[in-house]
Amino acid sequence: MTHRALITGASGFLGGFLAEHLLACGDAVLGASVDGQWERTSPSDLRGVVELLAWDVSRDDGLADEHWQRIAAFQPTCVYHLAGLSVPADCGRDKPTPEALAINVAGTRRVVERIAQLRHRPRFLMISTSHVYPPGKVGDHPIDETQQPGPRTPYGRTKLMAEQIVARAARAGLIDAVIARAFQQIGPRQNAKMMLSSWASQFAAGRDPVEIFTRDAVVDVLDVRDGARAFRLLVNAGRSGEVYNVASGLARRTGHIFDILHRLADPQRKVVETRPGLKQDPVAVVDKIENDTGWRATIPLARTVADTYAWWRSRTP
Repeated sequence: MTHRALITGASGFLGGFLAEHLLACGDAVLGASVDGQWERTSPSDLRGVVELLAWDVSRDDGLADEHWQRIAAFQPTCVYHLAGLSVPADCGRDKPTPEALAINVAGTRRVVERIAQLRHRPRFLMISTSHVYPPGKVGDHPIDETQQPGPRTPYGRTKLMAEQIVARAARAGLIDAVIARAFQQIGPRQNAKMMLSSWASQFAAGRDPVEIFTRDAVVDVLDVRDGARAFRLLVNAGRSGEVYNVASGLARRTGHIFDILHRLADPQRKVVETRPGLKQDPVAVVDKIENDTGWRATIPLARTVADTYAWWRSRTP
């Protein structure tokens, strides 16, 4: 089954890989970004192929009438809502910044209200985050979707508020919605503020020593390309009104991930831990998405690391 897909936040890390996957599946794709411009890191095979509209979700007047008319004429059968501040550090330290509230919370409300106005109701997939869950403790068991939310960061709190907006609209019958709680996704083209890209960019730039927070954090990471497949399968087969973890379901030590890159890039490079110590992020139970959609994570971690490092090397003079 092919779709007519609208992607908000199409120029971002997840959005670009999702657009590529949808096109490969034969879907028609219309994108939106804050200024209607692709990022410098956006792949060339999307430019000139996917039309990109300007939609600043942080403002009530952020979508021009002609762009709304273009969306209505496109008649999307599904909407992937990715627009948002996705770097946790950019959302505030103790409480959400005004920008985070305007984009992640009020922005989601604006998108939901617009989509509810469409003549033919599309399937709405909101991409949320594992940050809505409580912080993990060393030795914690993996968590499923019945775990009560308890975000510890302003980023997580804004995404939980956005989830609640989507859930209320779905219960009211305004939209047909599914929520995907994405655990940490990694891969090429990711912001250098994020874990694997931070390490890969340092190696590629010749930094010595390379800085890593800690080798002793436990994380659940997923290749962004596996994530893109999961999102499309949730549009196809996810149950309306349900929440799904999108993750590898594997507990990985950051030191193990780093060592794969270290051996590949430069085994002699010195390494400094800037925040040593034990840390446990939530690890997902993924039975629900696997059972409902048939999705499985398939890309080996070593390939993700190698592809990410190769991309950063290609950008280094």
